[in-house]
Amino acid sequence: MSASEQSFLDPISAEIWDMKYRFKRPDGAAVDATVEASWKRVAQAVAEAEKPGIRAKWARAFEGLLKDYRYLPAGRILSGAGTERNVTLFNCFVMGRIDDSLSGIFDALKEAALTMQQGGGVGMDFSTLRPKGAAVKGVGADASGPLSFMDVWDAMCRTIMSAGSRRGAMMGTLRCDHPDIEDFIAAKADPQRLRMFNLSVLVTDDFMAAVKEDKDWPLVFAGQTYKTVRARNLWDQIMRSTYDYAEPGVIFIDRINQENNLSYCETIQATNPCGEQPLPPYGACLLGSVNLAALIIDPFTDESRLDEKELERLVPLAIRFMDDVVDVSNYPLPEQRQEALAKRRIGLGLTGLADALAMCGLRYGSDEAARRAGEWMAEIERLAYLASAELAREKGAFPLYDRDAYLANGHVSKLSADIKAAIAKHGIRNALLTSIAPTGTISLFAGNVSSGIEPIFSIAYERKVLQPNGERVTQKVEDYAARLWRGLKGADAPLPAAFVTTSDLSPHDHLVMQAAIQPHIDSSISKTINCPPDLSFEAFKAVYLEAYEHGLKGCTTFRPNEITGSVLSLGETPKAEPVQAALPLEAVRDPVLLRDSGDVVYMKQPLARHEVLPGFTYKLKWPDSDHAIYITINDILQDGRRRPFEIFINSKNMEHFAWTVALTRMISAVFRRGGDVSFVVEELKAVFDPRGGQWMEGRYVPSLLAAIGGIIERHMIDTGFLIKADARPALALAVNDEKRAAQCPRCGEAALIFQEGCSTCLSCGYSKCS
Repeated sequence: MSASEQSFLDPISAEIWDMKYRFKRPDGAAVDATVEASWKRVAQAVAEAEKPGIRAKWARAFEGLLKDYRYLPAGRILSGAGTERNVTLFNCFVMGRIDDSLSGIFDALKEAALTMQQGGGVGMDFSTLRPKGAAVKGVGADASGPLSFMDVWDAMCRTIMSAGSRRGAMMGTLRCDHPDIEDFIAAKADPQRLRMFNLSVLVTDDFMAAVKEDKDWPLVFAGQTYKTVRARNLWDQIMRSTYDYAEPGVIFIDRINQENNLSYCETIQATNPCGEQPLPPYGACLLGSVNLAALIIDPFTDESRLDEKELERLVPLAIRFMDDVVDVSNYPLPEQRQEALAKRRIGLGLTGLADALAMCGLRYGSDEAARRAGEWMAEIERLAYLASAELAREKGAFPLYDRDAYLANGHVSKLSADIKAAIAKHGIRNALLTSIAPTGTISLFAGNVSSGIEPIFSIAYERKVLQPNGERVTQKVEDYAARLWRGLKGADAPLPAAFVTTSDLSPHDHLVMQAAIQPHIDSSISKTINCPPDLSFEAFKAVYLEAYEHGLKGCTTFRPNEITGSVLSLGETPKAEPVQAALPLEAVRDPVLLRDSGDVVYMKQPLARHEVLPGFTYKLKWPDSDHAIYITINDILQDGRRRPFEIFINSKNMEHFAWTVALTRMISAVFRRGGDVSFVVEELKAVFDPRGGQWMEGRYVPSLLAAIGGIIERHMIDTGFLIKADARPALALAVNDEKRAAQCPRCGEAALIFQEGCSTCLSCGYSKCS
């Protein structure tokens, strides 16, 4: 990797590339020798969509688009294109309509599982399922309601691992007039329920009007009114749950459909997991971002400005690149391919906004910053639509293009005359073009630029990387713009006042930035409005009303709480810098919690094995087998504490030989990487055997793998690696102790943040929408 070190903006860029985007064989051997090789791999793969005679030309152009970090395609493209793996290059999907029948429900479950298997997150609307207690004709039974089936989806998602290293993510929506809406709103009050879902209420304009006028609101399914509530009371239930548990989010669904370019041929009832792409049934989410932080000329001077000529070069090339991805990608389901090819929707957005503003001396959240951000996004929008019209002249418009209907509908009807004229003349290649995606990991890859349109989260923090020889190397991770400032002014130069972080901002500051950009986004925006823990409930409700009045398509907030997390400091704040931003505590897992260690870190390579390791062997007698299974777990000592290092599973029953060997190797490989390996227990205990489980020691165990998970959990508790739930320290104590920072489940660093609807690790780039 040293040969390409100069291409990386800092050490974390190199590590993100190596962990997430570098093509490796199944045995771990690297295929991409350098990051330049990764860019070339992706460029050549995407250019295969072009005609044979011009593929080489466009491959070179795409390689130039990628190699300078000025355009950042979504991670699925970087990791999957050109690898010949059976994965999709689309990040997320909205699944098909769930039919209100047992076969329809489980057909939809199967489709979601197949989609997540290839690496796609999924969104589903459960409003089509009859409410709890409704009659099921023909079988003489009552319906169990949509939430009971959401539990099934949740269990499936825990079991199915997405392609690569990212667990599947899901969005579940329910209409505000569904009879089970109150149960849906309260679902996340249970810290163990629906943890694999983001939840959002589909809020209509009629409901918002009823809230303002304090009217009655009927809860209806299939024309039957099951209950009538006060609209304002139901709104307060949504707000109280979001205030206490950070969910559900709010999607202004009528506004989404009214402003949809394709309202003449589709209806939207759900979004992808992070909310930036409202999509019709089987719709797919293809994302990429212009890195504004890399486009500022003369930063930190009175002449600082966006490089508009470079933007004019980048955007048309990015549009062509993303349009080609539509053709070269795999799709988990044929319906998804058909939908993508019929409309060719893409989502070009931006990242590094907060850094770019700081370079121009503008404070995030100020009126001038909002004005400038709106101008920048307006120019990206203009260039994108003109480029897609030109592409339509060359390659043809998307198949469902209807000129009169398209020009008269939704977002397009508000565009400038020159854009409409180009569309009227040539058509348009891509039905929708702009979206603001979560960019946590690719922003780290680009040198830790600020993510999406979010503010800078932290000016700097330290991460510890454990080397194979056991030594720890401390690396400082600094915000891109702050690092650039100090490179220009000196390491001790105090930061300008324009450098502000999340903890310095009010909810209003967040809203004005989102509102400035939304008019130039034809899809939607993934953004989290961070709220201080002491914000009053009435002030919190005002945030959502302000979002509605600003014309936003949805609103997601995060206020520290005991269910989804609490605010924790990253550590001592350096002098002459703003107060460092705080980190939310990851949701506590039952029945165990990782004991505080302070120095549990990510290991770039597994630790070498000592000649002698302490361990224990456990006998497991599965009722369905004639032979016992023996499980040996060996530990290493680290910082005076035992932690699991390897596992061996043996039995005379040869039926289990192949999978026990595979399980032994996989779990041991996880153990040797360090960090919070307690998730192994969670994953194994969630496995259900379709043939049925067994009763053991007075409790039902759903599978043999779950029983093995129980053994590992017992070992971890007995050796002190884990502590029982009833023995864990009070959350309030953990909050006040800076050393008890929540750890990333992959690398173990206390660096998890919640933004853009996702948990993201600032240290290793781990990302999970939940």
